[in-house]
Amino acid sequence: MPIADRMIKMVAGMEMVKKMFEEGARLRAEHGPENVFDFSLGNPDVPPPPEFHRVLRELVNRDDLGHGYTPNPGHPQVRAAVAEYLGSEHGVELTADLIVMTAGAAGALNSAIGALVNPGEEILVPSPYFIGYDHYAFIAGAVLKTAPTDNRFHLDIAALEAAITRGTRVVLINSPNNPTGAVYSAEELTGLGAMLERASQKFGRRIYLISDEPYRKIIYDGTVPSVFQAYPHSIVVSSYSKELSLAGERIGYLAVHPDAEDAALVTGAAIVINTMICVNAPSMLQLAVARLQGVTVDVSIYKRRRDMFCRGLAEAGYEFTVPEGAFYLFPKSPMPDDVQFLNILKEELILAVPGVGFGAPGYFRLSYAVPEAVISGSFKGFKRALESV
Repeated sequence: MPIADRMIKMVAGMEMVKKMFEEGARLRAEHGPENVFDFSLGNPDVPPPPEFHRVLRELVNRDDLGHGYTPNPGHPQVRAAVAEYLGSEHGVELTADLIVMTAGAAGALNSAIGALVNPGEEILVPSPYFIGYDHYAFIAGAVLKTAPTDNRFHLDIAALEAAITRGTRVVLINSPNNPTGAVYSAEELTGLGAMLERASQKFGRRIYLISDEPYRKIIYDGTVPSVFQAYPHSIVVSSYSKELSLAGERIGYLAVHPDAEDAALVTGAAIVINTMICVNAPSMLQLAVARLQGVTVDVSIYKRRRDMFCRGLAEAGYEFTVPEGAFYLFPKSPMPDDVQFLNILKEELILAVPGVGFGAPGYFRLSYAVPEAVISGSFKGFKRALESV
């Protein structure tokens, strides 16, 4: 076979994703797009804020706008703007030299993991977890290991501690969470930080915490607590894909806590990995987001959709935890085989993602980054599918 042996399984996995897209296109062509209810994609559809279009027009019309390579970690003035905003948000003194601008949160995660994890070492994640973590561990040659969450999909500190071994290099969390919408509390994060300190002392090596936060601004009550306040040996990674609806523009960052062990060395290694992956983050988008710190999409649109979806699914008889953030619902499948149940939903022209892909068989994910008409139009089909089971 002409491809690398280790790629065979990965290609097969991506073929499943491809088939999902093709199936959606087939159903829309056969039944009409208005009759197909596709909740499979986490692709933000809320318009970017008006400020983004204004800033982009101003940049495009500048005669002195350059399009050459930027410094590998990003424009200095952009990193300074990000550091200033994040520092005030997280309550730490961040400087530009601890920021790396990346090609989205995926670029930031690959850079952070590549900087910290040797091949064969472990990345520990609470489950359910974002499907992409399998890919990032694969690229690093690392082992992705999971620990269960509680019945609300919040952190189970004891389960995480029991899963840590001498080979654990990084604990990776995601809050607000994809696929569950859970937002970890300050108390949970403090408990996690204390546990990681104990484990680091026990095994005689520093275990780092990476917090994946692209949904940080998509939250419905309160704010997302800072991991920087819970554990200094932390890296925050994020992007502007959700908070500014710029998923296709591929712009994000990583920020290393100033008091992290070997913070400068870790940042330098992440810069090298970032250089290997993409040379530098998109230049013009860097300049744009520097002027948009703290600006977000209209989150009330997602909240309205969440509330509509929760009401409709509850009336149909589904069991689920109301999401605290992000734009996903993660209901319990009415039958043990979630893939089989999604085939029943497909007969009702409803498309979703099986929970088994997120390390949580028996559940399924629904994205409400879709028009309200798609949500309301699906309720009869959801009810029929549940009644058929």
